[in-house]
Amino acid sequence: MVNRLRKAALTGDEIFATGMRDQWHAVCPSDFVARGDMKKIRRLGEDWLLFRQSDGTLRMLADRCPHRGAPLSQGQHLGDRVACQYHGVQVDGGGTVVSVPGMPGCNLEGKRLVTSLPVREVAGAVLAWFGTDPDAEPAPLELPERLTDEGISHFLCYAEWKAPWRFTLENLLDPMHGAFLHRESHSMFGGETSAKFRIRETDRGFFFEKTDQRGVNFDWVEFCRTGIDWVDLEIPYPPTAGPGGSFGIVGMGTPIDAETTAVFFWRYRRVEGWERDVWRFLYRTKLEERHWVVLEQDRTMLEAMAFDADQAENLYQHDLGVIRLRRLYRAQAEAQAKSLQEA
Repeated sequence: MVNRLRKAALTGDEIFATGMRDQWHAVCPSDFVARGDMKKIRRLGEDWLLFRQSDGTLRMLADRCPHRGAPLSQGQHLGDRVACQYHGVQVDGGGTVVSVPGMPGCNLEGKRLVTSLPVREVAGAVLAWFGTDPDAEPAPLELPERLTDEGISHFLCYAEWKAPWRFTLENLLDPMHGAFLHRESHSMFGGETSAKFRIRETDRGFFFEKTDQRGVNFDWVEFCRTGIDWVDLEIPYPPTAGPGGSFGIVGMGTPIDAETTAVFFWRYRRVEGWERDVWRFLYRTKLEERHWVVLEQDRTMLEAMAFDADQAENLYQHDLGVIRLRRLYRAQAEAQAKSLQEA
């Protein structure tokens, strides 16, 4: 008989605060964990260990030894397994105890006692499946086509913001802030400062878009649910940004905990051949710094907002996308909490 950590069922408020379960989330850039290295991270309010095996395979384990609960992240990397520093218990990438050096043959050996999350590496980032049932198979994952299309060149921008994850996603579902907060930027200086919006349904989510302006500023955003939640948006580039189409962003926000978010922005452009080379050169030498200025404006604003800023608002037509997003996540959080309590 062995013990496996069993936590109390999360409430709807806890899920709403720390993120939706039963879906994929972006976790961190792939280069956070080199071959043969380990890294402790916190996502969805829980501690995890990422370790990359000697053959390059990445693993993600609950950061908790099944023996005495010590953090595996303080242990030793042994190629295809991790040895806990406390008593040497060895756990492989699937969460199975493969050796108990202090007592060979004890009943822990051969048992899967540590939660191991399915992971994938996509476009320079690690994605992981956070299921309510650790033994269930993950749902299918359909990746954003902007990240898989060979005709599109992209750069991953990663940051951690001291703001709730819902604020970071709501910021992306709020195109109108581009005409004010980013008015002095290199890409969002044009267009009207008033607009009307509409929601347009799609088979994977919805568009939130201006009805009276397109291709001038941050004029539309698409929210998508394809096994992982993400947004897609485009912003026109000035001629000084070189050849190619509009500048686009695929964005994701993953809760680190209730108050901090890991944000992922793939900045992309449809460019091929020599235009691709020019775009990548201009981005690294000129445009990237300007984009970071814009992101810092977002970060500064969101981090300065009160944690309960969304409890005393007076919303108007421009906030329909935000309202839609909140209702969707609140309903999902309550449904998942009910399912967990009934399990």
